[in-house]
Amino acid sequence: MSQQVPPAEEEKNNEQQASLPVEEGTAPPAGADSPEGAKPQSDAEVMIEARGLSKYYGQFAAIEGVSFQIHRGEVVAFLGPNGAGKSTTMKLLTGYLAPSRGVAYIAGYDMATQRLEGSRHLGYLPENGPLYLDMTPRELLEFFASARGLAPAYAQQRIEAVIDLCDLHAVIGKPIGKLSRGYRQRVGMAQALLHDPDVLILDEPTSGLDPNQIREVRDTIRRLGQDHTILLSTHILQEVQAMCSRVLFISEGRLRFDGPLSEFAHEKSLDERFYELSSVE
Repeated sequence: MSQQVPPAEEEKNNEQQASLPVEEGTAPPAGADSPEGAKPQSDAEVMIEARGLSKYYGQFAAIEGVSFQIHRGEVVAFLGPNGAGKSTTMKLLTGYLAPSRGVAYIAGYDMATQRLEGSRHLGYLPENGPLYLDMTPRELLEFFASARGLAPAYAQQRIEAVIDLCDLHAVIGKPIGKLSRGYRQRVGMAQALLHDPDVLILDEPTSGLDPNQIREVRDTIRRLGQDHTILLSTHILQEVQAMCSRVLFISEGRLRFDGPLSEFAHEKSLDERFYELSSVE
């Protein structure tokens, strides 16, 4: 269930908004005293930051006071039950939604006021991301390269690079509407990687795939994790063990855990820990 917003009260500062009941071991957000909209100067390696993010719909909070940082080169799992606020948080981080309170940063850029600059560093794959089904993968990539303003020679270089990385050679001339779900996910991944971003935000990238397709997408993400910063939302806990070293867990719109995978599942299975944190009052 969503959290009901408390009665109106005097506006709190960002540091108070970021104060959360997160488990021990979670560090508070660095630079909490920086003014909203300012590009952090001391956190050059912080590539993704949520600082006191909240999103209200009427009298209900989809998320409230969510704060965390993800550094360059980290692959972080974003876990939580359905309706917990994962997709909302990701949309706020990417600038797709405007926060009711707080600030989202990508590569140090405020995604509310500096979205174009931040988007140059960001590749975003939403769950069931939109694709033009009558286009072929190559036509789609050429279209997005043009839309992003990539120089023609560089665009062709990047198109060939993502075709190789996402292993699209077998279907590059087929209409996307005739491709399997697994290949469509790869096309979406290729589009997200086209401009060679530093940061990837992937929302349920293996949702609805069969075991073979899951393995293929997982292998692609594992390769990307070698030189990208990745925030990965998933319900498949085996993926967390296979690809991630850190876990963020959200439940009922509040961040409940932020720490290493080894601490998340210490002396318990991932399933048990997931259930335990989902049941926090």
